[in-house]
Amino acid sequence: MKPMQTAVQIEQPIPVVHYRTVNIDSVDVFYREAGPAGKPTLLLLHGFPTSSHMFRNLIPLLADRYHVIAPDYPGFGQSAAPDHKAFAYTFAHLADIVDKLTDALGITRYSMYVMDYGAPIGYRMALKHPERLQTLIVQNGNAYTEGLETFWDPIKAYWAEDTPQRREAIANLVTLEITKFQYTDGMSDVARISPDNWIVDQALLDRPGNREIQLDLFRDYGSNVPLYPDFQAFFRQYQPPTLIVWGKNDYIFPEPGAHPYLRDLPKAELHLLDTGHFALEDKLDEMVPLIRDFLGRNL
Repeated sequence: MKPMQTAVQIEQPIPVVHYRTVNIDSVDVFYREAGPAGKPTLLLLHGFPTSSHMFRNLIPLLADRYHVIAPDYPGFGQSAAPDHKAFAYTFAHLADIVDKLTDALGITRYSMYVMDYGAPIGYRMALKHPERLQTLIVQNGNAYTEGLETFWDPIKAYWAEDTPQRREAIANLVTLEITKFQYTDGMSDVARISPDNWIVDQALLDRPGNREIQLDLFRDYGSNVPLYPDFQAFFRQYQPPTLIVWGKNDYIFPEPGAHPYLRDLPKAELHLLDTGHFALEDKLDEMVPLIRDFLGRNL
């Protein structure tokens, strides 16, 4: 007797993720793309020290309804990493590269998911093209000085005094110990966190020349702080529908950085999650329903 076979019922097609590269200003920029091109576009902007890899689980869960684009910045992930002496690793330059990527892809309207470094990159783009931003999702990314606490003290010292000694004092931030810390500290359930995360990120951080790239960016992060009032003025003027999903146990961008958004975006929806820096690794099951509901109401 043949064993009974049960047909698997799939209500919707499973989204396919494509992995693409486009040349922007002579730099190969890698991005992940999924979902129908005719649907509203979501631009997912990653943080340090990761890449679009941080969105690998989120993308298929949104791509049934939306056109999802997740780039790697130069020096991160699968994008090219030109020598820091030949390529300016600044947040203004990275924002310009991502902006030109959207132009190259013909994207003129989008929602943004910003996290960590993705926040100042995305907000710089919004200042340049306010008419393009439809909605905003913020996850542990600062636009207010209240969120720059203890973790930032040695980096602030480097901003104040750009010396080899100050630079070397923060070099531990690109080591495996700190990379693993970013994924495990403050998490409600560390068993949910795949070790692949810090292994993948560290392998890329350890590429020849990447240490100097990352230290350049730590130095330049200080250029974002004077723009905070401009970011805040943008929020007040344009009032983009905003969802804030914030890991409240994050040591790098702690909870005090989340609340000030409500001063300028009083209609923003704030959810504080019992997790750390990379909230998607721990709380994907809680965040996806919030994100899908928010986008469904606002797009």
